[in-house]
Amino acid sequence: MVANAKAQEAEPRSYSNTPIGLNFLIAGNVYSEGKIAFDPDLAIADAKFHSDSGVLAYVRSFDVGGQSAKFDVILPASSFSAQGLVAGQPREREMSGLGDPRFRVSVNLLGAPALSVKDFASYQQDLIVGVSLQVSAPLGQYDDSKLLNLGNNRWSFRPELGISKAWGPWTFEVAPSVTFFSDNTDFSGGNNFAQAPFYALQGHILYNFPSGIWMALDGVYFRGGRTALNGVKSDNEQANTRAGFTLALPIDRHNSLKLSASTDITTRTGSELSAVAVAWQYRWGDGF
Repeated sequence: MVANAKAQEAEPRSYSNTPIGLNFLIAGNVYSEGKIAFDPDLAIADAKFHSDSGVLAYVRSFDVGGQSAKFDVILPASSFSAQGLVAGQPREREMSGLGDPRFRVSVNLLGAPALSVKDFASYQQDLIVGVSLQVSAPLGQYDDSKLLNLGNNRWSFRPELGISKAWGPWTFEVAPSVTFFSDNTDFSGGNNFAQAPFYALQGHILYNFPSGIWMALDGVYFRGGRTALNGVKSDNEQANTRAGFTLALPIDRHNSLKLSASTDITTRTGSELSAVAVAWQYRWGDGF
């Protein structure tokens, strides 16, 4: 389920140009609820969940070959509750703790020159092309006697291509990606759990107001994620679509607020969820 949720993430402005030498501290909260899909071979039905997650992130912008780049680290912590039927009997699982941290490097290749805060004032976006690599480390809370955990006990790697084109106040973005997973060799009592890659395509339509406020319509389609237990593949490949919106509100020179919401539109298999989020951002750095 956690891998499913990560594949569904839609992040507008991931490849927008940013003055170099800036630091961003982000604190947010995400509330989500929905249905959990388990392996069809497991006798688990009608599983539902709700989750309240806090997120702390740090971002640093820098220069790579004359283009802007960013490094970010994300530290999640969650309170999670699920209910369902196991072999026809009601069961409940509650947990709270740390999830797997994520690290990402994003490098723009075209259209996002590395500029100081002073020089950035005259920058106008046209076409930006960038790439990124996000890595999730198996450091979150994990109990091999449970099917549901906040950590995945495995690595994941997500390379992504980002394209952003501005026309006046409008910006159009598209970002294809693929997420690869290492095996969880200690899954539910020592079994080996493997998962095929997730292929995702996210898109955004943004409108930028003169005041600095911006809003976006977000969409993501993802496919894949077929699982295998001890080498036996399950018939659970996913093909799902999500939609949502994002609203960013600058407060002053250093602080801003971001609100977002998303939900499933179509679901072939896999978990279903709806989520709302709020995040506060504080920025500081060279000349800012």
